[in-house]
Amino acid sequence: QVQLVESGGGLVQAGDSLRLSCAASGLTFSNYFMGWFRQAPGKEREFVAGVAWSGLSTYYADSAKGRFTISRDNAKNTVSLQMNSLKPEDTAVYYCAADPAGSRIRLGEGEYWGQGTQVTVSS
Repeated sequence: QVQLVESGGGLVQAGDSLRLSCAASGLTFSNYFMGWFRQAPGKEREFVAGVAWSGLSTYYADSAKGRFTISRDNAKNTVSLQMNSLKPEDTAVYYCAADPAGSRIRLGEGEYWGQGTQVTVSS
């Protein structure tokens, strides 16, 4: 049984920081490219950041570059998203996803998805 469980979301003010975490179980974690996505009301799911299997390669949406940092710990089966300088437009449900192929993650596809964690940024 594969599970991806996100945590760390909450209510913050613009300029604040949050660190999201995703704990994976039931899969060989190091075999999966991991990604963070978000979905705001009325909008389609958006790629935010991705990290390759070993953690050496990372990818970011333009909206996240310079503010967000994705990392993974294969020993702990976790992937994190450090979000700094948060803006109201970052408000969304953030999802953790896993897929063997990084190209699929970049396209918004994932074999496994978490339940999501709400991030709300007030002005």
